[in-house]
Amino acid sequence: MENLRRRYSDKILDAIPGYVSVQDREFRLTAANDAFRKDFGDIEGRYCYQVYKQRPEKCENCPVERTFRDGQKHQGEEIVRTNDGREVHVLVYTTPIRNESGEVTDVIEMSTDVTELKNLHNQLTESRRRYRQLFEEVPCFISIQDRDLRIVEANRLHREAFGTSYGSKCYEVYKHRTEECYPCLVKKTFDDGETHIHEEVVTSKAGQKINVLVSTMPIKNQNGEIESVIEMSMDITQIRQLQSKLESIGLLIGSISHGLKGLLSSLDGGFYLVNTGLEKNNEERVKKGWEIAQRNVERIRSMVLDILYYAKDREPAREPISVSDLTKEIYGIMTPKAEKLNIKLELINYEEDEILEADHKAIRSMFVNLVENSLDACRVDDKKDEHKVVISARNHPDLLEFEIADNGIGMDQETREKAFSLFFSSKGTEGTGLGLFIANKIAQEHGGSIVVESEENKGTRFHVKLPKKRLEKDRKEFDTEVEEEEKE
Repeated sequence: MENLRRRYSDKILDAIPGYVSVQDREFRLTAANDAFRKDFGDIEGRYCYQVYKQRPEKCENCPVERTFRDGQKHQGEEIVRTNDGREVHVLVYTTPIRNESGEVTDVIEMSTDVTELKNLHNQLTESRRRYRQLFEEVPCFISIQDRDLRIVEANRLHREAFGTSYGSKCYEVYKHRTEECYPCLVKKTFDDGETHIHEEVVTSKAGQKINVLVSTMPIKNQNGEIESVIEMSMDITQIRQLQSKLESIGLLIGSISHGLKGLLSSLDGGFYLVNTGLEKNNEERVKKGWEIAQRNVERIRSMVLDILYYAKDREPAREPISVSDLTKEIYGIMTPKAEKLNIKLELINYEEDEILEADHKAIRSMFVNLVENSLDACRVDDKKDEHKVVISARNHPDLLEFEIADNGIGMDQETREKAFSLFFSSKGTEGTGLGLFIANKIAQEHGGSIVVESEENKGTRFHVKLPKKRLEKDRKEFDTEVEEEEKE
């Protein structure tokens, strides 16, 4: 009977798929099925760690030992080595064998070969790693958004440029807006499941304007339903800057063509007075005609210099300028327009006799543009009874800070961030989008900056900071350029 029971027990062990062994408290193998013997050889007098791992001592984390210790079933994952040197990934399960007194005398260890599954898992893990690496390092901004336009994933470039916060609305991150953009390509893709392409101007966390070509594509689940939308934005800022440079030259030439035509006509009129005055020996007529000619020649010269200023980067023609005289000059130029618009223009007198090294005509043009912008902001504001624009200046050790403040219509955050962009205008068809762009360009060419502070319906402040003297670094670079030109 005992032999019959043992024979059936052996058949049951051999019928179990996988490796089955029985071990005593010394971890000596006392029984094993055919699959175990086939791959690991004879077991007589050998220990499990010798057969399974070809080790001279017991494994540190042994499930059989734990079962002997607590009498419970245990499981784990191991890598074992067969007689022919193959590494096999196995899932290990241990079960106690008790005697009539309930004591654990032996432990059955069953190991299932999961090498193929492990290889598939490793391949999947590697594929995910490669996908993640591609997603992270692709040279464009990528975000994945849900139906609420919340960003649920973003790549490294996106996070670095926009300080992406998962769960934030895309328009908050991209454009610092409080409401969604129109049109919204992501919503379109959710609605029709199609790919859409559009060009946008977005703002980085550092306030930098970035021109991007945006593409959206649906991400579908197994049922074909759109779960999210991937938005890819390619930085085309350099292309647009080059295009804008060419467009700006064309626009400037086009915008002044009518003015030049009028000036040339007026110049002809001045020459006519000069010629007829000479013929009639009329000194007063000659003088009047010459004044007209001189005035129009100066205006034409100013226009040509403007074109050169915007068409090519050049060193400003610096000269000593009295800050007090400069602010008074700007005040005098803009007072007639302010009075015509019924806007109070105020100048806070600058008492110190400070000197600024700058291009007089360029700096004057910059301040005229800023004051004109403030006057226009007051002109279009119909929510206040009185409007005022204040010009002031403050002295610092190495720089001068000018301020043009108004209580006009103000700007929202998106408008503030785009205020100095070429061709951007909040005045609709009334603006060319050149004034603030030109003002900012002049400030930068002088080593300075313009910062705008503004709030809707409250007003705007332009802070212009200019170094009193040309920076030493700029001097050296300019001297080097001059020397190179002289050599050529």
